[in-house]
Amino acid sequence: MNDAPLGLLFSILAALIFLSGFFSSSETGMMSLNRYRLKHLQNNRHRGAIRAGKLLDRPDRLIGLILIGNNLVNIFASAIATVIAIRLWGDAGIFIATAALTLVILIFSEITPKTLAALYPERVAFPASIVLWPMLKIFYPLVAAVNWVTNGLLHLLGVDAKKQNDEHVSSDELRTIVTDAGKLIPARHRGMLLNILDLEQVSVDDIMVPRNEVYGIDLDDSDEDIMRVIQTSSHTRLPVWREDINNIVGMLHMRNISRIIDSHGLDRKALEREMEKPYFVPESTPLHTQLLNFQQKKHRLGVVVDEYGDILGLVALEDILEEIVGEFTSNLVDSEDNIFPQRDGSYIIAGTANIREINKSLDWSLPTDGPKTLSGLILEYLEGFPDANAGLSIGPYRLEILELAGNVVQAVRADTVKDEED
Repeated sequence: MNDAPLGLLFSILAALIFLSGFFSSSETGMMSLNRYRLKHLQNNRHRGAIRAGKLLDRPDRLIGLILIGNNLVNIFASAIATVIAIRLWGDAGIFIATAALTLVILIFSEITPKTLAALYPERVAFPASIVLWPMLKIFYPLVAAVNWVTNGLLHLLGVDAKKQNDEHVSSDELRTIVTDAGKLIPARHRGMLLNILDLEQVSVDDIMVPRNEVYGIDLDDSDEDIMRVIQTSSHTRLPVWREDINNIVGMLHMRNISRIIDSHGLDRKALEREMEKPYFVPESTPLHTQLLNFQQKKHRLGVVVDEYGDILGLVALEDILEEIVGEFTSNLVDSEDNIFPQRDGSYIIAGTANIREINKSLDWSLPTDGPKTLSGLILEYLEGFPDANAGLSIGPYRLEILELAGNVVQAVRADTVKDEED
């Protein structure tokens, strides 16, 4: 080597620096691959992804191969650089070679290639796998020997190098992935996916129609009153009860109306004959569970009951679907507005408004782990029944009671308290 031309030595040194950069970029590129996109490409039979996936199945072997190659190349490059430096500057060349080669390797073999690989992992890792895969086959005995030693040391530290990391994604992690997807997923689709994830955190009592708003048929009413309820109904199914809503005896589908009305008017026996058996739902049932229950039991409307069997309200399949896709524009009757914006930036909100609906409409974060309505939330915070015009603050939200009716808050003025530092 001492007799080799300097030009040849410089060429060998440049090639070694290039190989060092290859190994460095390969390591970063392989480890930076998105595992879920990699699986997707593997399912689509992408050759580069298949090779990279096989290499990543045993990351200890892959890292061992890359580091063996990188260290051999760097050591050889150091020897070549030392020879060149001694021939050019004598004994002082050793220090010059050490400093110069360290700088060159940092710039051209470490920082630059690793940065590129981190930015474009697929462009680096897939082509690199063409070289790394056969290299692993060729140097397998050496790699296996080195891994045997290193895995033994890790075992002494209580680490199993052969154990794969848990790649399962929690619902919170999946929510972050969907949120950060950006333009890869349209905004509306992102919202729907996030709503599906939120179904686990919402139960049927959060979205049900409360019992005081249930529209149905009381068999103790007169025929004229029952006919009036049927004629003015905009619902496809009506609950039927006797005396009190706690005594629901069935559900009447409006498609059967022609069978319960004859030339003499309402046929009560036919009405009771055409009723379907009511389907009862525990109040704490999560929405994703209830959605599956509706599908399996072929029901579209459930009666929500508490632990004592008392009826709390009704929940419909459409209510759950609206939690995912948003309000249906094809509803025959628009629900009465509960939130009225004011010129000063505040809002007049009905006390019976659902807290979750308020949060969704105004992008607020009123607490939802307690009462379901704004009236209930205010009464819980005040711990009593206040006079009109009483006010309170809940977090950054200022609430003023405008109207009371008995023990229920009917109307509230609400706005946000501006941060004094803004």
